Amino acid sequence: MKKKILLAEDESIVRMDTSMMLQDAGFDVVGEAEDGEKAISLAHQLEVDLIIMDIKMPNLGGLKASKIIGDKYNVPILLLTAYSQKEYIEKAKEANIVGYIVKPVSEEQFIPSVEMAIHQGEVSEKYRDEVNKADQRLEERKIIEQAKGILIDQFGYTEDSSFKKIRKISMNKQMNLEKVARRIIKKYS
Repeated sequence: MKKKILLAEDESIVRMDTSMMLQDAGFDVVGEAEDGEKAISLAHQLEVDLIIMDIKMPNLGGLKASKIIGDKYNVPILLLTAYSQKEYIEKAKEANIVGYIVKPVSEEQFIPSVEMAIHQGEVSEKYRDEVNKADQRLEERKIIEQAKGILIDQFGYTEDSSFKKIRKISMNKQMNLEKVARRIIKKYS
């Protein structure tokens, strides 16, 4: 499946040239914006794999737009800009920027950078999912521990026997451990 890209560039000729370069390389340019406000709007409407953003644009610049998009959406952003000053690079580090390319750029430089930025976004998403799953398991474990503590306090069970009791109810009722633990907490708290 083609990777979907949102392109934000205020110069129409550069935008058209960049879009053609991306399409020739097999990418799907699903949206184009001429300023940061439009880029934010399109980021909200479209599900994209990468945003390519110019820094200097009218109404709202690319760095501010990137920060707003980065705070709301988990989409990698590649800056394509004529500005290489250190201040821009430092500001880019604060947003969800995965790459910084200084124009003019050749297709030989640009396409590998786009592919790497998309890959970095995929890796980042994978790690984010793993962290969320680990957080969820930790929360479930906390609830089970709380229920075990209630059984220990209410009925004098040992820690091991309270867990066995929760597990036995879980198996008999065909419910997961967390659900059983929540019922114990609700009933005895």
